[in-house]
Amino acid sequence: MAKRPILSFPDKRLHTVAKPVQGVDARIKALVADMLETMYDAQGIGLAATQIDVHERLVVIDVSEERNAPLILINPEIVWASDEKVVNEEGCLSVPGIYDGVERSTSVRCTALDLDGEPRTIEADGLLAVCIQHELDHLLGKVFVEYLSPLKRNRIKSKMLKQQREEQREGRG
Repeated sequence: MAKRPILSFPDKRLHTVAKPVQGVDARIKALVADMLETMYDAQGIGLAATQIDVHERLVVIDVSEERNAPLILINPEIVWASDEKVVNEEGCLSVPGIYDGVERSTSVRCTALDLDGEPRTIEADGLLAVCIQHELDHLLGKVFVEYLSPLKRNRIKSKMLKQQREEQREGRG
């Protein structure tokens, strides 16, 4: 297992549409292990492969209190979403320190392969439903700040670019 660097908004690679995983093999299992280590280390509850510059349809999520119930979604697709919506404060490991309200469906049904390559269906509501929608957006090349007004999005972009420049000057980037 190895921790991977997480891309930061507005990195253009975050807008890459992910390709389907061709098969669940040793490479994918190692990638999942790296993604889980990266997500847990960053104190996140979800991570899409896109965020670590791997453009395949792969997501890891863990919304458990104990941080010991990882959900692996390979080639996930939302096949149903409730008409009922709710606005939640969202954050993102690719947009550190930024939180804002995003409207999402309250419940979703998602199909995916698990780590054994077996198909499964996940019925989710609450935080898990929000997390699935957020992470699957990454696979489509979309970051949560794109749901915000152009003014807010541009302020966030400016703040992130300034922060990245400062980190580079200090030798941390």
